[in-house]
Amino acid sequence: MEYISTRGNVGKIGFVDAFLMGLADDGGLLVPYEIPVVSAAKLKEWQELSYQELVLEIFSLYTNDEIPYEDLKQMVYDAYATFRHPEVTPVHKLKDDLYLLELFHGPTFAFKDIALQFMGQLYTYVSRKQNKKIHILGATSGDTGASAIEGVKGKEGIKICILHPNGKVSKVQELQMTTVQEDNVLNLSVEGNFDDCQRIIKDLFADLEFKSANRLCAINSINFVRIMAQTVYYFYSYFQVAKQTGNSDAKVNFSVPTGNFGDIFAGYLAKRMGLPVDKLILATNENNILERFIKEGVYKPGDFRTTYSPSMDIQVASNFERYLYYVLGENPEQIRSLMDGFKAEGQIVVSGDALGKVQEEFAAHGVQGQECLDTIAAYNKETGYLLDPHSACGVAASDQQAKAGSVTISLATAHPAKFNEAIELVHIEQEFPAQIQALFNKPQRQTQVDGTQEAIVQEIVKFYNA
Repeated sequence: MEYISTRGNVGKIGFVDAFLMGLADDGGLLVPYEIPVVSAAKLKEWQELSYQELVLEIFSLYTNDEIPYEDLKQMVYDAYATFRHPEVTPVHKLKDDLYLLELFHGPTFAFKDIALQFMGQLYTYVSRKQNKKIHILGATSGDTGASAIEGVKGKEGIKICILHPNGKVSKVQELQMTTVQEDNVLNLSVEGNFDDCQRIIKDLFADLEFKSANRLCAINSINFVRIMAQTVYYFYSYFQVAKQTGNSDAKVNFSVPTGNFGDIFAGYLAKRMGLPVDKLILATNENNILERFIKEGVYKPGDFRTTYSPSMDIQVASNFERYLYYVLGENPEQIRSLMDGFKAEGQIVVSGDALGKVQEEFAAHGVQGQECLDTIAAYNKETGYLLDPHSACGVAASDQQAKAGSVTISLATAHPAKFNEAIELVHIEQEFPAQIQALFNKPQRQTQVDGTQEAIVQEIVKFYNA
């Protein structure tokens, strides 16, 4: 397996080089030269594997044997040893046609742990093997930052700087990042929103001289390894539901709370690899640029909204370019033209056969604030299950978009304790896990900066060179 850029100006490179490059040097996103296809016979073999065994099977399709198997196995088992559930990502039945894939059993209680605990192991491995200092730079709408920091805090040879929008993450998300006291961690609380943070990150990675001089590596989902790791739980949950329903051949839907298009793109990749997926249901909130694209073929940012599901408060989705590349026939010249046009004009329009293909693969529903809260209250009353507001968006979208008689797996992306601000609004009292409760008694360490690139560059250069 080799990797190329969606914009066509990065030649075939290996897995480790793709991992370290993060954002492609031509400003595009790295994708596999060919998506590996898994046979029906192989899928049946995989049904009986543990989560860690399945990770190794899928990763082996992408890593080019660049990492010795025993080294890869050690990283995988070390990464998932930090999870509180033996299945890593267990499936919970909510009702006959709806299953919940619990992705919050990692150390920071969010789905980002699935990929980022492994990436922390991989960055540590590469730093040690290549005797290389690694400087991780990322932006977060809440969960990525805590999980990335957890994966590399205190690790020799690695420094990590995370940007988060000041006042626009939940209190628990903020505490998970800013109570970490290791000297290899810098939290920048940035005036603005997540899109502002993400734009600055992408601009810095696109400045190849700055990127090289400061040894920048990416932790956001612009890094393909994030996507690769997330494909695993689509396969794993499908196998678990197949066992529960007794039907190992039926297609299922996946309903995915979506902000940056990374998690649902992992589902798209799993489908392209051969997983029997019918619809990918894209759940957004009031920041519903992606819903409009699925329904109308227009990708155009609107006014930013602060919502009950802050991790989805995103207008410009980093991974959208990867999907465009595939739905438009893997044409890098067309992608370059579209992305240049988006930068100049602020929108992308897809129509005709391409839009038909989008609507064949995806459904979408923008969940408004009251609908989100009503879903939390209704499912808690009817099933006794407490959804966090992001997971509630996924369930609400499934209720709206799934066809009668079909089975849907909805992704539960975070533990409700991370978003008690929303839970309190539906008059539900929850008990915090001990790890989260303890955060409120710890001192915080963060640096507030204005939203200019100059101010952020000054802080990160000082940090990386200290």
